[in-house]
Amino acid sequence: MEVGAVAAMRYVKDGIRAARLVMQHTKHTMLVGDRAAAFAISMGLPGPTNLSSPESMEKWTRWKENHCQPNFWKNVLPVDSCGPYQSKDNMGLNKGVCSEAKAMGIIESRTSLVGPHNHDTISMAVIDKMGHVAVGTSTNGATFKIPGRVGDGPIAGSSAYADDEVGACGATGDGDIMMRFLPCYQVVESMRQGMEPKLAAKDAISRIARKFPDFVGAVVAINKNGVHAGACHGWTFQYSVRSPDMDDVKVFTVLP
Repeated sequence: MEVGAVAAMRYVKDGIRAARLVMQHTKHTMLVGDRAAAFAISMGLPGPTNLSSPESMEKWTRWKENHCQPNFWKNVLPVDSCGPYQSKDNMGLNKGVCSEAKAMGIIESRTSLVGPHNHDTISMAVIDKMGHVAVGTSTNGATFKIPGRVGDGPIAGSSAYADDEVGACGATGDGDIMMRFLPCYQVVESMRQGMEPKLAAKDAISRIARKFPDFVGAVVAINKNGVHAGACHGWTFQYSVRSPDMDDVKVFTVLP
């Protein structure tokens, strides 16, 4: 139950190190924004640093030329192709109208903007020789996200969760959807109740897929004895494992 997190932090490259510093040197759980960056720099991390690269600037320029599409806005009208955006309700459209899907209690279909080529989450779980379990997740976030967006990366129980008595879980995918289900908390609690990692991982993913059939995501589960498994939806997922009795890392492929 030791947790540290940072979110919406710019100008500091080592987000996961900053999160560890929050855990080690504060009584808080999460710091965000420019103050998180200032904290990280004050604790000795390099910065402020321009984290833009030629590749990222080129990608952003092409996106602007494509009228800022795709993006994460919904139910809005732009004044021009790239905003600023205004709510349709504020413009007198759809006023007092409830969508049929919501009226029937059905969650509207959402085509995921997350895939293998446009996000970069890394999650790692470790069991040390004393049996202590730790897990960490780091990400640059969703490509072309709305400024200020926080995904599931820093949310304990969503992208990562661990308990020495049980095991650990790491997650990746469409964080905006996945954080609504706290899949890694679900995985660890399912293992606590006796589920094997494979079943616990599949159960957590299926809970999301029932509500959001188009979502893309995956979880990896490992129990305290080192038994591991993964589950995914919407893509073919790979994760790697290394243990003391292995000569090299082994990559496992999980099919949806």
